[in-house]
Amino acid sequence: MTHATTAELVAWDRQYVWHPFTQMQDWLAETPLVIERGEGNYLIDTDGRRYFDGVSSLWCNVHGHRKAELDAALRAQCDAIAHTTMLGLANVPATTLARRLIEIAPAPLRRVFYSDAGATAVEIALKLALQYCQLRGETRRTRFVALAEGYHGDTLGAVGVGYSETFHRFFRPVVTPALQIQPPHVFRWQRGETPERALQLALADAERVFAAHGDEVAALIVEPLMQGAAGMWAQPLGYLPALAALARRYGALLICDEVATGFGRTGRMFAVEHEGVAPDLLCLGKGITGGYLPLAATLASEAIFDAFLAPYEKFAAFFHGHTYTGNPLACAVALANLDVFTTENVVRRTGERACALAGLLTDLARHRHVGDVRQWGLMVGVELVEDAASRSPFDPVRRIGQLVVQAARRRGVILRPLGNVMILMPPLSVTGLELKLLVEVLHESIQEVTS
Repeated sequence: MTHATTAELVAWDRQYVWHPFTQMQDWLAETPLVIERGEGNYLIDTDGRRYFDGVSSLWCNVHGHRKAELDAALRAQCDAIAHTTMLGLANVPATTLARRLIEIAPAPLRRVFYSDAGATAVEIALKLALQYCQLRGETRRTRFVALAEGYHGDTLGAVGVGYSETFHRFFRPVVTPALQIQPPHVFRWQRGETPERALQLALADAERVFAAHGDEVAALIVEPLMQGAAGMWAQPLGYLPALAALARRYGALLICDEVATGFGRTGRMFAVEHEGVAPDLLCLGKGITGGYLPLAATLASEAIFDAFLAPYEKFAAFFHGHTYTGNPLACAVALANLDVFTTENVVRRTGERACALAGLLTDLARHRHVGDVRQWGLMVGVELVEDAASRSPFDPVRRIGQLVVQAARRRGVILRPLGNVMILMPPLSVTGLELKLLVEVLHESIQEVTS
């Protein structure tokens, strides 16, 4: 097969492709970067230039690109079977992976329902929670409580519990909105409260919402420790267990969305482990296959599973599924991914790298245009502002975040901003020297754009 030139690929992209989360008018006016291959923690374009993957290919790459063990697992499974339905059949990798996931998941999670993306994992959790309440006769429980500025994906159910005016305003007429509670950062950042007072006010707000609507709530959904797409807003210790206790007190289920925070990102396999919180439903995705293939999972407690057991004529089954549910290729790679976590002691190494990264960020935090640096493990948000002392934001028209991304790319690092929040999310295989490169390039790029 004859390979297309870079110019041909750029032309075809402009003519045929619609990119996600992209202002296509701007995209068509620029020359896209076309990635051809990867090597370790680096991406390589069609002209042979190398770029450090500073956002783990949208937060999902774990062990770097072309990881030998994951490549081998994929090839071996190709020699067996690429796909077979799970509607009426089981397959070897999906069954084995379910057992492995439950072995590492927090109690009382005991059942695995597969899908293919974080949003679908969340949709499944929401539908399970609703049907569970209905099957138990709690017919008033048809609502959800969610954190303001939360993000759980872009299918309609997920939009309802993670509504963003910028992203979702066109779909408002058909979305059922969740009851929103204000997380601590709203009080700390926007209202100038101390961290201690911000936590107190956030919990009081949650108590107020549950007191008014507790008997209507099927579940509380939360991104534990770090609200990713909101701008890397970190939660203080104590917030998650307090929310869990509040949900329990009012008879609601707890859904933890660990699509972004799971698989080592925060320095534990799952973020809930930092505070010993046991959710009723756990949503997983992104890093589950090491960033290789689309796969997601919704883990449920045995109590939830038991509610769906009934004679056929009751039609109490969970009528939900996807064509590629439990895809053997993806599940085989996910198993190899878990093996690497064990053999390379990835979680412990991530904790060490996170400490090193925190030290490197110290100088950056003092920059006159850095208003805040937020970190959990290898998840970092750097908030760029016009003036750090007053926290006055840059005018969005200036597109400071995008200009910093372009400056970093010229220095060989791939970043992607959330507005004017710069996201650092390197693969867990990042080295100390690569962390130093990442922070130095970000510092230089901010200086170039704002000087």
